[in-house]
Amino acid sequence: MRVLTSETGFEPRGVLAAGFTKKTCGGRSRQSRNKRGNLMKRSIKAAVAAVACTLAALAFNDPAEAASAPKCGLNTGKPATGAPISIGGIVGRTGPADFSSSGDAAAAYFKCVNENGGINGRPIEYTLEDDAWKPEQAAQAAAKLVTDKKVVALVGSNSFVECAANQATYEKNEVLVVAGVGIPRDCFFGRNYSSTNAGPRLSNLGAVQYMHGKFGIKSVVCVAPNIPGVGDFSCDGVKAWGASKGVAVNVILIDPAAIDMTSIVLQAMSFKPDLIEASLPRDGVIALLKAAEDQDLGSKVKFAAPTSVYNLEFPKTIGPYWDNKVYAQLELEPFDKQSPDMLNWYAVLDKYASKNVQRDTFNQAGYLAARWIVEVMLTMDPAKIDRTSVTAALRGMKSGLQSDIACGPWYFGPGNRHNPNHAGSVAVTSGEKWVTQQSCFGVDDPDLADVLATEKELGIRK
Repeated sequence: MRVLTSETGFEPRGVLAAGFTKKTCGGRSRQSRNKRGNLMKRSIKAAVAAVACTLAALAFNDPAEAASAPKCGLNTGKPATGAPISIGGIVGRTGPADFSSSGDAAAAYFKCVNENGGINGRPIEYTLEDDAWKPEQAAQAAAKLVTDKKVVALVGSNSFVECAANQATYEKNEVLVVAGVGIPRDCFFGRNYSSTNAGPRLSNLGAVQYMHGKFGIKSVVCVAPNIPGVGDFSCDGVKAWGASKGVAVNVILIDPAAIDMTSIVLQAMSFKPDLIEASLPRDGVIALLKAAEDQDLGSKVKFAAPTSVYNLEFPKTIGPYWDNKVYAQLELEPFDKQSPDMLNWYAVLDKYASKNVQRDTFNQAGYLAARWIVEVMLTMDPAKIDRTSVTAALRGMKSGLQSDIACGPWYFGPGNRHNPNHAGSVAVTSGEKWVTQQSCFGVDDPDLADVLATEKELGIRK
């Protein structure tokens, strides 16, 4: 039995650490198989062990342990040996923060697919490039993938800069991006992009929408990084929604390279808010909460954040002061959901990814991006899979692909922009863990009118 204790590893705890091992919970050991004795005693002992294992799994919310062997693609158990299919991805691995977990998850899933028959016999050759948060490096990465590697699509990308830097390149070459994580506005208004995540605009708005419904908040301060197409894009959604609901929204855009969080918190409090919405990467939110704790603001104002803070370590990092005081909108489903796809995600990571790979919402998104492009390609003639045919298959989608990790269907389809994920859940930090408060509700962004119209036209949603 293992429990996730951080983004980077596991450690044994609780009942199993005290004596019930994996061998005990996974089946009878050689000693028990060979042991001769009273059948009733052995049955009672086995029952007690089974109950202990079940209680341990429930107590520690360990979806990974319940997962069986990973299931990927054709799931044949035989490696693919045909002509490789080239796929690429671009992430911001180095730079102000590491935003690579979606690409790492896609890489793990593709490895699993290749060991299980590939795409009807053809393995996937996945090339993951780092843009280091630099537009010029993102452009170089795209040129390498599109021109040199001749990728059929990009999958699992996650970047602050590459959507804007490479939009023209992708459109010129008719290559599509099934992104793991879209962040800037360009990722959701580009003809050649469709992300599996909802994006920071909807994640922030979903959090504020929930807080308004639960606590009746009437004044919000949205704090976001002063990155073009990111901070303004995220907070403008909250402002537009607030104007329609009679909620006052003030925006503070901050320089991510030079942050005095104490002054930011004091500036936010000068607006007398009911809620501070921290639209920042995880480390930025942690710094903001530390400054707010120093001012003892935990009982004076509500705090919420987008899905960037949702990992298992965050509640422990911010400490008990913030118990039941920090809320987050989840763009995908909670980690402790004991569902087949969720368990398979853990199983794929356990077998095919390094323990250093972040287990977070963005990693879930990369897993889904890889899984869904595989589902699309498995319906195609493997001998005819190339960039043109993959682009046609994605643009021609007439229905959505489902997963119990996501609140709704994902699709590419026609249209000049794509934002298929626009529903999520909300959780609160409590007792060093996240506790889900509401599951799978739609985010009410006025900007989604054209997306919803396309979905209705395709029959994807009513």
